[in-house]
Amino acid sequence: MSQFISTEKRTHYCGQVSVSDDGREVILFGWAQRRRDHGGVIFVDLRDREGIVQIVFNPEAGESVHGEAHKIRNEYVLAVKGKVRRRPEGMDNPNLATGQVEVVISKLEILNESKTPPFSFDEEDISENVRLKYRYLDLRRPAVQKNLILRSKLAIATRQYFNDNGFIEVETPFLGKSTPEGARDYLVPSRISKGAFYALPQSPQIFKQLLMVSGFDRYFQIAKCFRDEDLRADRQPEFTQIDVEMSFITEEDIMQMMEGLMKAIFKACLNRDLPLPFPRLKYADAINRYGKDNPDIRFGMEIVDLTPIVKNSGFKLFAEVAAAGGVVKAIKADSAAALSRKDLDGLADVVAVYGAKGLAWAKVNAADWTSPIFKFLKPEEAAAIGHTMNAREGDVLFFVADMPKVVHDALGNLRLHLGKRLNLIDPDALAFTWITEFPLMEYSETEKRYVSTHHPFTSPFLEDIPLMTTDPGKVRARAYDLVLNGSEIGGGSIRIHRQDIQARVFSALGLSEEDAKGKFGFLLDALEYGAPPHGGLAFGLDRLTMIMTRAESIRDVIAFPKTQKAACLMSDAPSRVSIEQLMELSLKIV
Repeated sequence: MSQFISTEKRTHYCGQVSVSDDGREVILFGWAQRRRDHGGVIFVDLRDREGIVQIVFNPEAGESVHGEAHKIRNEYVLAVKGKVRRRPEGMDNPNLATGQVEVVISKLEILNESKTPPFSFDEEDISENVRLKYRYLDLRRPAVQKNLILRSKLAIATRQYFNDNGFIEVETPFLGKSTPEGARDYLVPSRISKGAFYALPQSPQIFKQLLMVSGFDRYFQIAKCFRDEDLRADRQPEFTQIDVEMSFITEEDIMQMMEGLMKAIFKACLNRDLPLPFPRLKYADAINRYGKDNPDIRFGMEIVDLTPIVKNSGFKLFAEVAAAGGVVKAIKADSAAALSRKDLDGLADVVAVYGAKGLAWAKVNAADWTSPIFKFLKPEEAAAIGHTMNAREGDVLFFVADMPKVVHDALGNLRLHLGKRLNLIDPDALAFTWITEFPLMEYSETEKRYVSTHHPFTSPFLEDIPLMTTDPGKVRARAYDLVLNGSEIGGGSIRIHRQDIQARVFSALGLSEEDAKGKFGFLLDALEYGAPPHGGLAFGLDRLTMIMTRAESIRDVIAFPKTQKAACLMSDAPSRVSIEQLMELSLKIV
């Protein structure tokens, strides 16, 4: 058999062969997904990144080709040449994009053989540990390749949009200075400066602000970031941000620009047209209505405050909580009538995770309620609750009475639980919302001081600055998050561009002038050299890709991810290093 790969080039990807190629000679490269011998005629499903096409080896093609085809096994790498033809009548495969055609092969070259893989590439139920150990094989699976191809389209669409809108892409350093705010840093020891360490960036925050001082008024970067924190399904130790900063702007300018980005991305990647502008919610409204600052607004079931109605209630628990400064709030599920008494009582376990000491419920009937608490309520109280919640027969009401944070956490998460359980969430919906006016800082019981809600460079509302010395928790931040289907996909703020305001924020956070200089001195210095008003935002590219592909884990949209223990099963990282390497860095393992 003559070899042809060195002289002839691919004409098509496997998944792109179509009826329009009928009768055409094609050259394909790919992997043998499966081989079937039907009485002399050999069929092989040939796969590449674009899909699968059936190739056929007839005995008439010649003994050299047909004999070589008998050697093919799963995952052998093949080069083939042949003629496209329509499949025989009744033999179409509707599950394949190429299911109406096949390629009758005249030339074959086995480019490489393969060991038997540890799993089949069309399997769905594969252990994640096995997938990650053999990630280079897992990446051959069409579902995973589809995710990474969409991720590539997302990055390309992002760059195109920002280029069209006058942004300049600038890379910022990986080796920087450790700062005290945010998550734990990944540290890198310096060989030259003994005992000193770099920190990998948790974000390019300070550098992009410095670029604004430098006059690059529209910056973006698809940036790698690192955080040494506990992991979960949508979090990785190294992740990617679409990082943006702009000068001489307001929140409105940034929101409009980012809405345009989302519109461009979803059109390019999913051919979905997004209606603009996105709705907006103030932080306080989001918490009061949905219990969360990243609300899923694809369904209703909003939280309703019943405290004014029950503060003097005959139900002792409600009255006592209200008297102690707590709140009584409820949600209404209008499609939960099928839930049994056992189901309803079991929901107490859902809210207990968030600190709630109990969950009261009531099934609304035509004349009364079926509820453990109905007998304790005055008739006028039950009527007022029903009216306030617009309750109808068959609805189920759920009540939590406690301090505001506990109530919001409990009902916000119960709402999501019921939304999924009762199939209230449209999986095809794209529900964007901006969340604005976050608190600038919040009190940390652990550190016994106020800490930044976002980061210490976020600008307060100017009219709230006097509150920094009297009631820091009430200072509003000029910050904004973009939420999609209940996931925060991006967040940012207008930054502090005046050194005097920055100093006041540091002071409210308990940072002395000396500490601030030591940790952020170069930024504080830069603010004294004509820093323009500026602000920005960063999107989590991995999380956005995860939502767009409907992946269950962020690891499914990253080529070589880490496990929940921040380990790479494929390369066995992190790993121990030699004594010589440690000595060179003046380090000792304790």
